[in-house]
Order: sequence, then C-alpha cells, then structure tokens
Amino acid sequence: MAKINVELECGCFRKSSYENGMEFDSKDDALQQALLMEKHMNQKFCQKHTFTVVEDGEDINIAVAMKPRESTGGCCGGGHCS
Repeated sequence: MAKINVELECGCFRKSSYENGMEFDSKDDALQQALLMEKHMNQKFCQKHTFTVVEDGEDINIAVAMKPRESTGGCCGGGHCS
C-alpha cells in the first residue's frame, strides 16, 4: 500500500477535489497520480507555491515551497523611484 502525502494543505489545495493521504495498491499508481497532481497544482493553483514530488520509501510526498518573489530591479514599488 502506497500513500500520497501533501506536506502543506494551502487554500488552493483545500478548495480542490484532491485529498491528502490518498492510498493506492502500488507505489507506481501513487507516483503516477502524484505526478499528475504536481503538474496540475503548479499550472492551475494561485502560483504562490511550487509543488514537487518526492519519493519516500513506499510513500510519495508532495513538497510545498513558497515561490520566490519576482525582482523589481531594486525598487520597492512605492512609486518614488522613478
């Protein structure tokens, strides 16, 4: 039995049809589903996080990280730099 664990249930994840802790008969099935989830979440969610599939023994984890803020060229965006 293999399980998909999502490290952090962000708001987009909680609103989605995905469930944390889904169990599968085989690791291959879990990995295939996790890769589909990773692709969908990285493309369709709000873009505040990045999602990465990480194998952990028989289980599959989906790691969640904050996306780096885009550089503004040293400007703070307060409107007084131009």
